[in-house]
Amino acid sequence: MDLYIWRHPKPEQVEGLCFGQSEVSVDRRKLKRLAHQIQRFVRVNQLPKQIWVSPLQRSKQVGEYLVAQGFECYVDEQLLETHFGVWEGNPWSEISKEEIDSWCDNFADFAPTGGESLRHLFQRVAAWIEQQKQREAQATLNTGNKLEEKRKAYDNPKTVLLVGHAGWINTAKLIHQGQSVPIKAIHWPRPVRHGQLTHLKF
Repeated sequence: MDLYIWRHPKPEQVEGLCFGQSEVSVDRRKLKRLAHQIQRFVRVNQLPKQIWVSPLQRSKQVGEYLVAQGFECYVDEQLLETHFGVWEGNPWSEISKEEIDSWCDNFADFAPTGGESLRHLFQRVAAWIEQQKQREAQATLNTGNKLEEKRKAYDNPKTVLLVGHAGWINTAKLIHQGQSVPIKAIHWPRPVRHGQLTHLKF
């Protein structure tokens, strides 16, 4: 399976904020620009016009623009970014040093109150990838002139396209490399750039 992941466009006014599953705004021009980039990539490489997105608007809205260009768009909660619990939406500077130290020292299993640990993120990313690899052929689309074409796009697990989030993408890359959940924060890779394409072959 070829997995092509674009990181969502850069949000506005989030400098210094901790946010994972919080909704943040993105300039609509950036959303359209990434949608056009994906559309060109699909056309040039003759790939199925199918895109997976998370429910968060910075990912989902790219999919909505692509739907207007004839794509099928599938929304899946397993594609969400890490949930930072009570840290969500707060400036990093207002989160206590003790909590940050606990997180860095126990990077795999620490979770802010109400949030999720990195180990949990690994589990749901791995589960989604496995589902895509094992997905059986099925027709779930309504009848229409392009039913057969759309069915083939949905049923073909060899190529999967998605608009993802930095933590999710890093996790997928580590799983692809056969690495276990990082125990220390220093072992966590730097995030990919906004709008950057990551290609993983499973």
